[in-house]
Amino acid sequence: MSKGLPKRSEDYSLWYNELVKKAGLAENSAVRGCMVIKPYGYAIWEKMQRQLDDMFKATGHENAYFPLFVPKSLFEAEEQNAEGFAKECAVVTHYRLQNDPDKPGKLRVDPNAKLEEELIVRPTSEAVIWNTYKGWIQSYRDLPILVNQWANVVRWEMRTRLFLRTAEFLWQEGHTAHATAEEAIAEAEQMLEVYATFAEQYIALPVVRGVKTPSERFAGALDTYCIEGLMQDGKALQAGTSHFLGQNFAKAFDVKFATKDGGLEHVWGTSWGVSTRLMGALVMAHSDDEGLVLPPKLAPIQVVIVPIYKGEEQLAQITEKVNQLKRELLAKGISVKYDDRDTERPGFKFAEWELKGVPVRLAIGARDLENGTAEVARRDTKEKSSQQFDSLASYIPALLDEIQENIYNKALAYREEHTTKVDTYEEFKEVLETKGGFVLAHWDGTAETEERIKEETKATIRCIALNTPEEDGVDILTGKPSKRRVYFAKAY
Repeated sequence: MSKGLPKRSEDYSLWYNELVKKAGLAENSAVRGCMVIKPYGYAIWEKMQRQLDDMFKATGHENAYFPLFVPKSLFEAEEQNAEGFAKECAVVTHYRLQNDPDKPGKLRVDPNAKLEEELIVRPTSEAVIWNTYKGWIQSYRDLPILVNQWANVVRWEMRTRLFLRTAEFLWQEGHTAHATAEEAIAEAEQMLEVYATFAEQYIALPVVRGVKTPSERFAGALDTYCIEGLMQDGKALQAGTSHFLGQNFAKAFDVKFATKDGGLEHVWGTSWGVSTRLMGALVMAHSDDEGLVLPPKLAPIQVVIVPIYKGEEQLAQITEKVNQLKRELLAKGISVKYDDRDTERPGFKFAEWELKGVPVRLAIGARDLENGTAEVARRDTKEKSSQQFDSLASYIPALLDEIQENIYNKALAYREEHTTKVDTYEEFKEVLETKGGFVLAHWDGTAETEERIKEETKATIRCIALNTPEEDGVDILTGKPSKRRVYFAKAY
């Protein structure tokens, strides 16, 4: 099997796009800027979704569903939010088509079917949800509301990249309402930690937990919390955000509640979300020039078994042994694929499953049958070993745990190696151009300095890390006083 993948070192962007397509994760669609998520890619997303959903429910949240369309008047009620998303909105203006009298067999928009009010295809759902919450909330007894929805959203994009930036993408969005600011802030911080835990324990991606600068905040939020990961090309990727909305949306939609002492106050809100962008993070953080490297916890197939045989009798003997092992592994919650296709040679199968990132591959041939062994190959290190067949049911679960931990540790070592403290603007620019990664530098706290650095270097402030100790210093660009370093990086 010829994979034909470009090398990461030669063209990282092309390597990523080709890997996503050749590994069967996704492909471009007939709709410009939109993608088709293929079954193997969707199986990974389903595992992400299932785990996150369990984590949301464990923290008291319930799933609901809200309309895809948002009336323009609702959308523009919270001005900052509307302004922030206006340039990315798809808008429905008519409700009907008709036969085109000038072009037989073709259709046109019916000019008499113009909507009285335009509908926005949701870029995010705060507007329609807070308008709904107005009917749900009258008293402190109705709070908190802890709701999440799994949905698709549309944000019109001119330059797209599979999973990382598409016009339509899948995500979840949590929207909660609280009686106090303290409760809402605690919720936003809690959900950030849920995301960070998921990223580190499942995607095997170490992340920096932080808050965005005012210019990078979600439109309509008082604070945006984020997790930032580092990809193998030295660029950062925002992997999840959680927003403290204050009372902005409650005031915009007049959502008030009767307090315990008889007063009337606006509620406090949050929203938080992760998207199929996590799929891009998964690919870019771990994969190599041979294909995907999937953490076992998110791999659709954790173990693939390839028989090497001559004749049907030998295959039947191998199959009998494999079926017993499959039953034992499946009973332990491990997904197994027995690749006994007779249309492909073993070498082709090895290459295919390597490309798809299956964590563990077993090969069993005639000699293995005689010796009671199997060849075990691990995807992360490419190491091979011969193991006693009868011990595989206990050996493989431990091996999968080891692979999961190793993938994380490798990504962590890369991040640590590519996190650099600098004290001058010259050093800052040099690190960005030659080494990449996170650059820890002092910033004077002004939007003007932030924007100038972005214009001159293409680097943005990814976050102000949570629990960062104060440290007296001076801004690398202006020389003005600074109390702490922030995380800069070029980013996706």
